[in-house]
Amino acid sequence: MTQSFFPQDSYTTPPGSERLLSKILLRSRIYYLMRFLYIVFRYWPLARSNRFDFDTWQQTALRVLKIVEDSGGRLHISGLNNIRRTEGPVVFVANHMSTVETLILPPMIYPFKLPVFVIKEQLRKTPFFGAYVRACITVGRKNPAEDFKQVMTQGTAKISKGISVIIFPQARRSVSLDPAQFNSLGIKLARRTRVPVIPIAIKTDFWGSGRILKDFGPLDLSKKIYFEFGEPVRVKGSGKEEHEQIITFITRRLESWNKQG
Repeated sequence: MTQSFFPQDSYTTPPGSERLLSKILLRSRIYYLMRFLYIVFRYWPLARSNRFDFDTWQQTALRVLKIVEDSGGRLHISGLNNIRRTEGPVVFVANHMSTVETLILPPMIYPFKLPVFVIKEQLRKTPFFGAYVRACITVGRKNPAEDFKQVMTQGTAKISKGISVIIFPQARRSVSLDPAQFNSLGIKLARRTRVPVIPIAIKTDFWGSGRILKDFGPLDLSKKIYFEFGEPVRVKGSGKEEHEQIITFITRRLESWNKQG
């Protein structure tokens, strides 16, 4: 494995990281969108030919993370030691707020764990982007029974190979967490495979949704970006108690961050 870009337990974006060009362009989405699309097209030949490996994914995701910082995003990452201290593959369970987390989580997790996402099937059919997510687990989001079967089957296969699985249990992205919409797929997969769950609390509402390009909306630089990895949770019994524990962890972090701004 390659080296970690985040060797400490936490990371905070250094002051003054925003690039001058971002300011000149009035902090519009044009700056980060152009740089992001450059990365997509640059590495697309590798993705298309199935040569987009974990090392390359980490490097490209780190480039995107730097674009976020160059655009004025202020990152606050904590709890990274909880990943390092946990042996073997895990199931990561996180709330889903914007496009940001799917783009920049890999360099936080890898090389300590080899991660794959559970994603919507339609993303695999998206031009250019689809080539990047071939290794991910896909769900249709229309038939819960079929989605459960897919996650259990494909997730078990990934974990048996030492690959960790990242699940966003919410049906859709949201700036708040509704426990009723936060399913227990991650807990069930962890119980079946007998691996721990590491919860991730995420606040990325600085990156909004666009009217034309939903995934690339305007930036709100008044809002900080937070990622916190919780302590690993071992699933016992039905997993109901552990599911509630994860919801509580994420909810409390969101409440605290909302107060801080």
